[in-house]
Amino acid sequence: MTADQPLLSNPRSDRVRQVAALGRRAVRARRGQLLVEGPQAVRELVEHAPGAAREAYLTTEAAERHGDLVAAALAAGARVRECTPEVLAAMTDTEHPQGVVAVADRVDVPLPQALAGVGEGFVVLLAHVRDPGNAGTVLRGAAAFGAAAVLVSESSVDVYNPKVVRSTAGSLFHLPVVTGVPVAELLTGCREAGLRLLAADAGGTTPLPEADLGGPHAWVLGNEAWGLDPQVRQACDAAVAIPIVRAESLNLAMAATVCLHASSAARARR
Repeated sequence: MTADQPLLSNPRSDRVRQVAALGRRAVRARRGQLLVEGPQAVRELVEHAPGAAREAYLTTEAAERHGDLVAAALAAGARVRECTPEVLAAMTDTEHPQGVVAVADRVDVPLPQALAGVGEGFVVLLAHVRDPGNAGTVLRGAAAFGAAAVLVSESSVDVYNPKVVRSTAGSLFHLPVVTGVPVAELLTGCREAGLRLLAADAGGTTPLPEADLGGPHAWVLGNEAWGLDPQVRQACDAAVAIPIVRAESLNLAMAATVCLHASSAARARR
């Protein structure tokens, strides 16, 4: 921020409209940008993907409270502006904004680049996953448990949807993410990279405690409503089921979390 930059106070200004427009998928795709909301997510952006940070907007109160964040955003080369709470509210669709939003460039990478860093690790592949909250939670879990990458197929939810970005709590900027690739191409890429394909499937014949997690592998998770297509399941090396005591089933995000934790624990034992 500089002294010659006036406080943004008009919620109907062109600048505010341009930021708010990133709530629409077509605009995000055309501009190659996304909206990042909240101090935690913006902090992760400027610390872990500083080259992607373009603009940051903070209310005066938030700027005073998060001076370290302002400094980090400026160090990342982002343009930082103070604004009124009304302006910030107009930029987002959040009911109770936290006083900080940022505009960033997309951070997804090509499939070969994402798979090049797997080594003896594991990745998660989302096949036609549509729910923003589920996708965001899987991304957050993948980062927490040390996945090498997250692969998101075409016809899945846009990982740059503001609801997905909020659900990741900044984890979107912690690991390579691939988007918009056909499922068959993702499966082929994983297999060519030496990864075993493990379908997370409630009807699977391999209980999770017996699954071979000793080498590089990919967890393949399907749509929330219909699961994995039969051809995708058949293309996998094993269909793995999570033993459940009483509940009928686990939702996608819960199942992914359990599987990712199992992979992380197996790697720690190695």
